[in-house]
Amino acid sequence: MKILLITPPMTQLNTPYPATAYLTGFLQQHDYAVAQRDLAIELLLRILSRTGLAQLYDQVEDNFADLDDEALPDSIYHFLANYGEYYQCIDAVIRFLQGQDPSLALRIASRRFLPEGPQFDALEQMETMHNGVLEHAFGDLGVQDKAKYLATLFINDLAQVIKDGVDAYFNVSRYADRLAASNPHFDDLYAALHPAEPSYIERIIANLVQQYIREEMPDVVGISVPFPGNMLGALQAAKYCKQYAPDIKVVLGGGFINTELRALQEPRVFEYVDYICLDDGERPLLTLLQYLQGQTQSLFRTYTLASGKVVFKTTEALHDIPQKVLAAPCYAGLPMDKYLSLCEMLNPMHRIWSDGRWNKITIAHGCYWAKCSFCDISLDYIGQYDDAGMAVTVARIKALIAETGQTGFHFVDEAAPPKALFALAQQLLEQDIVITWWGNIRFEKTFTAEKCQLLADSGCIAISGGLEVASDRLLALMQKGVSVAQVAKVTKYFTQAGVLVHAYLMYGFPSQTTQETVDALEYVRQLMLHDCIHSAYWHRFAATVHSPVGLHPEHYGIELLANEAGLFAENDIDYIDSVSTDHDMLGQGLTKALYNYMHGIGFEYPVSFWFEGHVPETQVCEDYIAESLQP
Repeated sequence: MKILLITPPMTQLNTPYPATAYLTGFLQQHDYAVAQRDLAIELLLRILSRTGLAQLYDQVEDNFADLDDEALPDSIYHFLANYGEYYQCIDAVIRFLQGQDPSLALRIASRRFLPEGPQFDALEQMETMHNGVLEHAFGDLGVQDKAKYLATLFINDLAQVIKDGVDAYFNVSRYADRLAASNPHFDDLYAALHPAEPSYIERIIANLVQQYIREEMPDVVGISVPFPGNMLGALQAAKYCKQYAPDIKVVLGGGFINTELRALQEPRVFEYVDYICLDDGERPLLTLLQYLQGQTQSLFRTYTLASGKVVFKTTEALHDIPQKVLAAPCYAGLPMDKYLSLCEMLNPMHRIWSDGRWNKITIAHGCYWAKCSFCDISLDYIGQYDDAGMAVTVARIKALIAETGQTGFHFVDEAAPPKALFALAQQLLEQDIVITWWGNIRFEKTFTAEKCQLLADSGCIAISGGLEVASDRLLALMQKGVSVAQVAKVTKYFTQAGVLVHAYLMYGFPSQTTQETVDALEYVRQLMLHDCIHSAYWHRFAATVHSPVGLHPEHYGIELLANEAGLFAENDIDYIDSVSTDHDMLGQGLTKALYNYMHGIGFEYPVSFWFEGHVPETQVCEDYIAESLQP
């Protein structure tokens, strides 16, 4: 039996999303023939080529033939007017971003090589905000990184052309996510799967899927759907699998499925797929393959269709496979030399997500804390903690280095357990294993100055963690288990060890007042000013059905509103807060302030400066973080 595993568009472009690599290693461990393909990167590379641009130009020109130049979107006007320059440099730019032509950096950095479209307006805005900041940042980054940043703006220009000109759903990091995310009805996705004419993007997907089937001749196709922005592309791929090879069994799984389709009742989904597996994919997929071969009559955590109705089949006799006995991820078959290292922001920490090729590895399944009230801790992927063990992790690191030739690692744990990290760091040093790594942690007091230096010595270059609401009252309410002062100390220990720090931030948590939001921004301003954190991102809080807030709203002073009845996705829940606050206005100010802080701008302004509406002045002492950092 041959299995083909596919990553659908769009996920990430700098390195493979790890789901298919995890499953490939596991299935090979059980003697299955497995192939894997990254449809996301292959789709984009088809478009971002001279052949692809010629096809894109023809379709854009046809679509806008009836409009005068003045009526064209800016992206389309610039593309059509400068098509010759785009065509001339596209292949060279892609080779540069793949690391295959570093000498091109000098031409790109000159600002005379690329046709600079609307996305380059951001450069002028930065110069206007603060004279010389752009050249200062480029000076810190160097010619290669300046060129990479400019080349990324060039790619973003073309992405906007695709979105404005041929496919409104397109985005380089997601694809039609609004059709799937928390949508109780399948109607929008179903309509998108039955257009009058296939879109430009869908035609390329169809062509690639046909190629995969011809090359691999699989019996089963497994498609991982990690995010809402993968669902349309996944179903389009599944549709063409069925069209080109009707006997193939198509299986869906992944993070979006596990989170939002846990109450699935929509039978139309099964026009494209045969089975949908929940939670950790290894045991459900292995059991399904045995079922298809007649070796068992059971299924494990699997949806299928019976007599026109969606049924969920599982068995208590089976259980998930312990992390310590799973094989190392396997990247065989993925185009490791074709991924694009992008620089989406000049901030050195923020860019790590889109730059570099990282081997993805997990130290432990789930979260060892599993208490945060905003998190989906009732689901197995968070609530079921299982440590693989230090020896197993070291062995997997060695295996991945031998296979990929890459020594960069991203530990993709929900939150890497401190004791396991310390033990791993010690082993890396003792065994002279040279790697570069980063990952997500909780800002716990166990990360002392000495421990942070140990991690840095072992190859840690960056960490991320949740400061969330930056309010001690709300941190206690959400059972985060940290305080603002503690976060300041831990992050400072990391930065003193030379480790970059990213903070996840949240606003709009139940009962959060305008004053608390303004104060949270002041804490963040001071943390960045004192070199405790280098980058951050504000998320708007959303209540979900699987979190303590969604399960016990009365504890948080909110009243849930009844979700619209439907047969498809279910996750976010609307609610009425006991505190009335203009979170939309506040969110815009938080984002604007943070963007400037990450470029080293605007620390001298009072935090109220960043908000369009009236807000109170902060009540946080101007030396709060400085005092917290004292021994």
